[in-house]
Amino acid sequence: MSVAPALTVALGDRFASALPEMALPWQAAETPDPRLLALNEPLAAELGLDADALRTPEGLALLTGTAVPEGARPVAQAYAGHQFGYYNPRLGDGRALLLGELTGVDGRLHDLHLKGSGRTPFSRGADGLAAVGPMLREYVVSEAMAALGIPTTRSLAVVATGRPVRRETLLPGAVLARVASSHLRVGSAQFARATGDLDLLRRLADEAIARHHPAAAGAEQPYLALYEAVVAAQADLVARWMLVGFVHGVMNTDNMTLSGETIDYGPCAFMEAYDPDTWFSSVDEGGRYRYGNQPLAAEWDLARLAEALLPLFAEEQEPAVALAVEALGRFRPLFDAALLAGWRAKLGLPEGLDDDVARGLVDDLLALLQANRVDLTSFCRGLSRAARGDAEPARELVLDLAAVDAWLERWRAPAPDADAMDRVNPVYVPRNHLVEEALTAATAGDLAPFERLVEVVRRPFDERPGLERYAEQGPEGPFVTYCGT
Repeated sequence: MSVAPALTVALGDRFASALPEMALPWQAAETPDPRLLALNEPLAAELGLDADALRTPEGLALLTGTAVPEGARPVAQAYAGHQFGYYNPRLGDGRALLLGELTGVDGRLHDLHLKGSGRTPFSRGADGLAAVGPMLREYVVSEAMAALGIPTTRSLAVVATGRPVRRETLLPGAVLARVASSHLRVGSAQFARATGDLDLLRRLADEAIARHHPAAAGAEQPYLALYEAVVAAQADLVARWMLVGFVHGVMNTDNMTLSGETIDYGPCAFMEAYDPDTWFSSVDEGGRYRYGNQPLAAEWDLARLAEALLPLFAEEQEPAVALAVEALGRFRPLFDAALLAGWRAKLGLPEGLDDDVARGLVDDLLALLQANRVDLTSFCRGLSRAARGDAEPARELVLDLAAVDAWLERWRAPAPDADAMDRVNPVYVPRNHLVEEALTAATAGDLAPFERLVEVVRRPFDERPGLERYAEQGPEGPFVTYCGT
């Protein structure tokens, strides 16, 4: 008879120690009947965790927060935030807990954080729980984003709790164990500023520098350098979203990290037919966070971060504002440059091609895709076949054949690199109908479709026989996503 491996985990309390004013000690709710639904074994290995040990009752207790290693101090984090443009001074972890920090095998620090772990003093009347479907959605989409090379929080595990959760109907409950470089957000800085405690704000900024942007520490104005680094990280991140058609859904300031990682996969989805006015979120009634508005939304959030950090830029407000405006002004050029570089790669354009020529090709292509409601992922992947002489996989997606033929002729002129295109244009993304199919089955107890989908999206660039349905556009018609709260 084999003996279950002992679970050895060292959890630090760096956030709780550095920022006690923003850390409320708390305990996760008990789980009546914990059952492992998904375990990210590659991520566990990166964190130095034994996957077999995580499957034991002791491991499940860690993954649900019901028992933590000696010395760990789970806390609910305090933060503020603008939600759909409206400021709330006290948001915080209403259904989440930071268990502590892990040191990975690479020597880097990672937060171990739970979602759906029960009520906290920040819950504001909500139940603090989560259902199986939304937690598995975050798992599959965050794994897809990581495989696409997009900075993201990661999902370590989803554990069913055995406790039903009441939403529109009774649903099976679950806890997600999530890993991030940290959970410092724009909303964290807003909370610290709102307290009027300049020392707290400075300590928060120091923590962000130490954990995410250490080069800022050596700058003449380290806090301004921190802000500039966050601006640059977010410009790059949102450009990466745009290149794969990702629509976040809730770009509130409490959902923008200072690290530049994607966080909170609630009502997110991937756009299929190209249209800048696409959005899916049930809570975004006016489309504030639609696909085409994501750069502006990020810029707006970064302006709120500048307001929060303003006292650290200069003693007097006027010069502090001038420095902030100048730094924020770099967002748009950085975003435009990252987006153009990404599109140059997607189209396989040679380095020597003039930027204006490349920009013209991109702009005309996007207008063509929008006018013909063309699937972004399928068309871009089909272009590599066109670069090899077979234009039909891309061409057949467009109704206006004369227009696409004219564009293809211009695009072929500088001899695009098909192999390079295949390295950046995915075959597979988590298409909305497949995600919903997998989550519906999992909620009913069948995890096979979910496990298959995760397997597919972890290798997005490798076309494989037998997976054709995972590369096909979903049915036309409205699609709505929900937060799960």
